[in-house]
Amino acid sequence: MTLNLYEYRLLPIFLVSIVVILASSEIGRRLGVRVGRRGGADVSTLEGAILGLLALMVGFTFAMALSHFDSRRDAVLSEANAIGTTALRARLLPAPYNAEALKLLREYVQIRLDITRRVPTQTELSAAIERSNALQEALWQQASAVAAKDNAMVPAGLFIQTLNEMIDSQEKRLTALRNRLPNIVLIALYGVTFIAAAFTGYAGALEARRSRLPVYIMGMVVSSVILLIQDLDRPDAGFITVSQQPMIDTAASIAAYTD
Repeated sequence: MTLNLYEYRLLPIFLVSIVVILASSEIGRRLGVRVGRRGGADVSTLEGAILGLLALMVGFTFAMALSHFDSRRDAVLSEANAIGTTALRARLLPAPYNAEALKLLREYVQIRLDITRRVPTQTELSAAIERSNALQEALWQQASAVAAKDNAMVPAGLFIQTLNEMIDSQEKRLTALRNRLPNIVLIALYGVTFIAAAFTGYAGALEARRSRLPVYIMGMVVSSVILLIQDLDRPDAGFITVSQQPMIDTAASIAAYTD
């Protein structure tokens, strides 16, 4: 059975990782004490190599997590702009279609705000997506009704264009939300960290003057950085969240429109 780190909260993962890193260091140190000073040069070479590999993996995974975070932030802005433009063009529709379209859009943007105010369950998220799809269909019916009356009407064509963009932006945002670091990458990162801690402890035992303190500090720093990486990769459950201000501004603008 594969360990899935996304099933656990960040704080327990952080605390367990620190304990395991320190334990790995102590195990390596005790092995070094037993072996003595034989092969010290080779151990130092291996220690430098594994620490270099660890730095490479940390940088690689941090770049991936930051890229995912930027994609989610851009997706929020793109969807807010699409909804706002659709609302503006809905006002150009003839009555009573303009009022009905604005009413549907107000509910549509409110759904997006509601699911970001707290961590939704999978059931709540599925219900929100289902309701959003129903609202999209209702908006499309409004556009179809207007176009059926006069298929040469410019406002209807403009509204349909931005409505298509709004519908597409929902799927882009959902894709960005679901895009995460592969679980195996995080497990490999922790594995390399534990091995690096063990090698550092082992090398420290071979050098009588080397203190445990640098190893402990390294363990704390590396654990904190890995925690940051996972936090960036958890938009719905971490400490770092994507700003919803563009969507809040869009909701306020639509609420201020007169039917």
